Amino acid sequence: MPATPSTAPGGNLPLAGIRVVEFTHMVMGPTCGMVLADLGADVIKVEPLAGDSTRRLLGSGAGFFGMFNRNKQSLAVDVADARGREIVLKLLAGADVFSENFKAGTMDRLGLGADVLKRLNPRLVTVAHKGFLPGPYAHRTALDEVVQMMGGLAYMTGPEGRPLRAGSSVNDIMGGMFGAIGVLAALHQRDKAQGGTGAGAAVQSALFENNVLLVAQHMLQAAVTGEPPAPMPSRISAWGLYDVFSVAGGAQVFLAAVGDTQWALLCKEFGWPDLAADTRLVSNNHRVRARGWLLPLLRERFAPFDVATLMQRFERTGLPYAPITRPQDLFDDPHLLATGGLAAVTMPADASGAGRALATRMPLLPITLDGARLPLRRPPPALGEHSRCLLQQLGYADAAIDALCAAGVVGLPADPPAGVPGDLPAG
Repeated sequence: MPATPSTAPGGNLPLAGIRVVEFTHMVMGPTCGMVLADLGADVIKVEPLAGDSTRRLLGSGAGFFGMFNRNKQSLAVDVADARGREIVLKLLAGADVFSENFKAGTMDRLGLGADVLKRLNPRLVTVAHKGFLPGPYAHRTALDEVVQMMGGLAYMTGPEGRPLRAGSSVNDIMGGMFGAIGVLAALHQRDKAQGGTGAGAAVQSALFENNVLLVAQHMLQAAVTGEPPAPMPSRISAWGLYDVFSVAGGAQVFLAAVGDTQWALLCKEFGWPDLAADTRLVSNNHRVRARGWLLPLLRERFAPFDVATLMQRFERTGLPYAPITRPQDLFDDPHLLATGGLAAVTMPADASGAGRALATRMPLLPITLDGARLPLRRPPPALGEHSRCLLQQLGYADAAIDALCAAGVVGLPADPPAGVPGDLPAG
């Protein structure tokens, strides 16, 4: 049965009572589920008996599982076995959403294709996260890096002749977000139709089309100006002062003045009447044209200052600035700490990479509802952590569950997830 506001953790959240079953891995599909789970949905992550492969990734993928699978339950089951498939179909019969991000045809081969699910549960909303929307490219294997290269983002990010992927899984994450947006729209459409008895819809989200949206401003720039947009490192900036500066001690800081009022404030703050009165700098467009000689001059004038002094003076004057921050520095960011933007969490041993439960913090969704951040209700689950309780909800007796485990159809945690808290209080 679907979770209800009275029984599900976070029953006061917007999607309480919505049950999501997901067959997802890596980043795109799990991001969709994370967004829905953070909003209060009861999200069940169906994993193979060996677990989602991102539990075991090293290097840049080591944070994938922990970050994108919070607030979910884990069911470990062999779907290729008819008994395992029956368990999943029972879950889907009472679910609101089915999410997957496997290659085309995979769900059909598993007996979970669109026709089967529509007959089983006409109200079910399905969301498929793919590399490409249906069309000539649909057969291709896509990765975030693939679509960044073919979709213009890598060209715009790197210097001339050196296409460079963005420093995060931007298309995977945004593609999952758009999948979640599509799900929310489909649920609204379903529930407002025919007095709440409407049918579910099929939602698709894709990496390539997401990337095209990311570079759309540059496409329109080319259309408006008639000139091809230059990569970001060699672009013609829209602003006269908008750059990274090296200052005292070799430190770096980003400084900007985006408009005539800000330029006047900058010149007054630093005592530069010569620049304030220079007719070659009278407007922002003048300063953009003058960047060839203006920026070297500004670099010379900023160079003696230390970063802290520059940031204090820009802060006092209301001018844009930013320290050059590494991701690991954000754990101690005073704003995030003061506003509750980081939630304490314990990752299970099978996903921490350390072979033991790992206590850390993770960023919450960057939104508030009535002034409150959406809570961490469950840590990322251990593999099969919720298999037994989910099967019990479906009516399986403990003896039957034990038999399924002995037959290799269902997986339970090898040991109780010591040090990993269960459901966390909402709010």
